[in-house]
Amino acid sequence: QVQLVESGGGLVQAGGSLRLSCAASGSIFSIDIMGWYRQAPGKQRELVATITSGGNTNYADSVKGRFTISRDNAKNTVYLQMNSLKPEDTAVYYCNARIQTTRFFTYLTHWGQGTLVTVSS
Repeated sequence: QVQLVESGGGLVQAGGSLRLSCAASGSIFSIDIMGWYRQAPGKQRELVATITSGGNTNYADSVKGRFTISRDNAKNTVYLQMNSLKPEDTAVYYCNARIQTTRFFTYLTHWGQGTLVTVSS
């Protein structure tokens, strides 16, 4: 069993900052890509940022220059530093990771339960 647990969401004023964390635990042999997605009310879930095990990153255009994704491979944890937050960043943020539970199995995608970020104007 694999579990992803997010933390760090909350209420912040526009222009403020938050840092999200997501820790993977359980039967883990290897983790490939880790990432953050978000879903605003009435909208589809969208990519925010991803990071490979080697540290290569990818960002949605809407967050470039404001958000930074990072990971600690030793702790199986991915972070999302969010600066200069805007009301349109309000959403439930979900952690995502491609995890191999043993060297005999393929990578499977796992999701966290989500953490709410609310940015007030």
